[in-house]
Amino acid sequence: MANPPRRPTNPMAAAEAAFKPARKPIAPIRETAAAPNVRELVSIRIDRAVLDYFQGDGPGWQDRINDALRAVVEKRIAAEDDRPDKVT
Repeated sequence: MANPPRRPTNPMAAAEAAFKPARKPIAPIRETAAAPNVRELVSIRIDRAVLDYFQGDGPGWQDRINDALRAVVEKRIAAEDDRPDKVT
């Protein structure tokens, strides 16, 4: 049985193999932006007393928390719009 030659028979193929381009790095996975007015699953930490308050009225407690947070945000945005030092 014959051993394979130590050197490749084609020097051009050997040179191309030695200098072949490195693999491209894998592109980072980006989270797609959520569409407007679409709820997104998140995990937050809420005090037990607050959670008990909203869960006390039964099912729909997550909607009630969302509504309460939305009201606070809308109130704060309205207050920022009424500031006299705001440049328009």
